[in-house]
Amino acid sequence: MALFPYCRLPSGFSFGNRKPLLVLGVCLLAGLVYFLREKRMSAVPIQTMSLLSGVQQRRSGLNIKEVPVMTPWGAPLVWGDSESSVWRRDEFAHLGARTGLAILAIGNYNHYLQRLLSSAELYFLLNFYVTYYVLTDRPRELDPPLNLGLNRELRVIPVAEMPGWDRLSLRRMALLATLIKEQINLEVDYVYCIDVDQEFTNPVGTEILGKLTATLHPLFYAKPRYSYPYEKNPVSLAYVEEGEGDYYYSSEFYGGLCSKVLAMAQTCSLLILQDQEKGIRAKELEESYLNRYLINHRPTCVLSPEYNWWESPGVPEVPTQRLRSIGRQCLSTGNYKGNTNAC
Repeated sequence: MALFPYCRLPSGFSFGNRKPLLVLGVCLLAGLVYFLREKRMSAVPIQTMSLLSGVQQRRSGLNIKEVPVMTPWGAPLVWGDSESSVWRRDEFAHLGARTGLAILAIGNYNHYLQRLLSSAELYFLLNFYVTYYVLTDRPRELDPPLNLGLNRELRVIPVAEMPGWDRLSLRRMALLATLIKEQINLEVDYVYCIDVDQEFTNPVGTEILGKLTATLHPLFYAKPRYSYPYEKNPVSLAYVEEGEGDYYYSSEFYGGLCSKVLAMAQTCSLLILQDQEKGIRAKELEESYLNRYLINHRPTCVLSPEYNWWESPGVPEVPTQRLRSIGRQCLSTGNYKGNTNAC
């Protein structure tokens, strides 16, 4: 096919005639511009996996210009300062989205509650409607009540104490499902579930909003799939076969539209209950079922380790630490020892 079908030379053309030469020159220039434009567009890569090996990342950290910004299935992989995140914040700026932050604070974990809420007031979805849903066995921990900003609300939901982290982890999905169905779904558009032993350290905006949002586990970011701690017991309903899965997700921060999170919480809580009835306990507890669900229902928004980070030899540096896990930090340094007050 001719490159320039509309740049035909007139009959009787002579190189001594300057006008046809001028026409030919313009056509050639236009064609060159078109060719270079198409070549440039076709050269833009769709980034899927990390551009740096895990070893390189741990040694040199991650540069915002070098990180992947899209998953293999086309969902955004969110880094807060990337161009795509700026675009996403602009997209949500005028939608007036209402978001809930669900927090389970039981027993000694109440120790972290004030710190998490105070940091959320500084950094979490500023200038947007936010409702904190705190499920706690110690409501008095919130006396005096926190001084909240404009369009921020606090709901305290009393729950029974559940001694032991294992029991608490396995019950959270069921509690979340009930709360979303009976209350949260009636009050907000999005809901995010967060571990109480965390702290916001930099702005977290509407770039996190999606139908179903999951967060990459920093210990397994940019590592091969065979290293992921998926459930290997074939009898468990959280079982992941060899070759399945794209990433390994953290259970410390996830969310999305209320309807999507409700479906996930109901499914995971049912699988957990069925395994418990058979005397089966997944290795990573709630996180195992979360990852099983997200393999079958890929998230529409994936948050980078910026949104679940702690200092550890196995955790790569990130451009910006936005949500820091205090509990995992204590475990990695040996200061935890089962007592939250140690941190």
